[in-house]
Amino acid sequence: MKLAQDLVDDPVDITLVDRRNFHTFQPLLYQVATAMLDPGAIARSLRAILQDHDNVAVRLATVVGVDWERSEVRTAEDDRIPFDVLVLATGAVTSHYGIPGVEEHAFPLKSTDEALRLRSHVLACFEQADADPSLLDEGVLTFVVVGGGPTGVELAGALTELIGRVLRKDFPRVDVERARVVLVEATDHLLGGFGRSSQDNAYQTLRSRGVEVRLGEKVIGASATGVDLGHEIITTRTLVWTAGVRANPLADALGLAQTAGGRIVVDDDLSVPGRPEVYVIGDLAAGRDADGGLHPQMAGVAQQGAVHVARQLRRRREGLGPTPFEYKNKGIMATIGRNAAVVEVPGGLRFRGRLAWVMWLALHLQRLVGFRNRWEVLSQWAWNYVSYDRTARLMVDAADDLPPRDDGSGSPPRPVPPVPRTRSEV
Repeated sequence: MKLAQDLVDDPVDITLVDRRNFHTFQPLLYQVATAMLDPGAIARSLRAILQDHDNVAVRLATVVGVDWERSEVRTAEDDRIPFDVLVLATGAVTSHYGIPGVEEHAFPLKSTDEALRLRSHVLACFEQADADPSLLDEGVLTFVVVGGGPTGVELAGALTELIGRVLRKDFPRVDVERARVVLVEATDHLLGGFGRSSQDNAYQTLRSRGVEVRLGEKVIGASATGVDLGHEIITTRTLVWTAGVRANPLADALGLAQTAGGRIVVDDDLSVPGRPEVYVIGDLAAGRDADGGLHPQMAGVAQQGAVHVARQLRRRREGLGPTPFEYKNKGIMATIGRNAAVVEVPGGLRFRGRLAWVMWLALHLQRLVGFRNRWEVLSQWAWNYVSYDRTARLMVDAADDLPPRDDGSGSPPRPVPPVPRTRSEV
């Protein structure tokens, strides 16, 4: 998207191929999952974004491969799209590391569909606890988040606020004190890549707000009713997996050199070795810094990579040679909840608390696409902040997300009582 926007005034014809017809601002997906935002506030139609640019065509299709000899992109719809220059930016998918049961039972959080499914599931769990309090003994209100990076930290903090400030009032008959949010991280700290003071602040803030933080714990298995940590099984209906990503599986079908995580090996200008007409940007690219380390799989790297490739294409038209991509770290940040965040910027400056939280809000608001999205997000944030409420408590097809109930008798599990298919509480 960023690359297409950068090239709209250039004398080139652009075809943007995507399996979805909208762009999603992924850093705020966790807020959709925790009823803070409607999905439409962080998504916008690709055609609406690009409708004023005659040199851009949008093609709704799923790319499944590339015919290198014919210079054509192949799609699942049996289309072939010719190209002179190909830019691959399909991103990353959730990695389950082959841990038994995780792929089958964990909730990922990489799309609006997944965020809505998680939101519906959380609300459905409270509906079940309201209808049958005995389900509390079966972990229906225990929510396990695996992965202590920014997404896991932000989701755990937001879940705790949703439960303590909103669902407590919605479900007065439910013993909300028995609800648990458990954040599991395999290393001895949260927020890898942040400074120690920021890591400690995130840990202390989450703990003070009721999150159970488990450091140095690894998930070795999962089922419909629990998460296995080796020395302990946490009884739960909800496992959210934010512990890692790998390159989009499309990379495996291209016949290009890859790293262990599936990322495509690139030269220092982000082109594919031996194929100067093919560029890779974002989470799919195995770009390296001056020390030989892989660039982080972060939105900032993808944005800067798009600007760099646009510059390289202009240089090609002018008959100039390539220049290396240099990622500039402009800082990192994570919000922990209401009035709490950590921010680190180059030069050793670190912020935390309310000031850092306002900085986080401002940056994410600025990075949204278009005035409409910014206004919707800002207005929903303002309402949530003033009212201590959540505006987007809708359940969509949630009954299918609840596993059957095991009564421990050895008989086939009995189904959970049905819940309403939709519910609107504003």
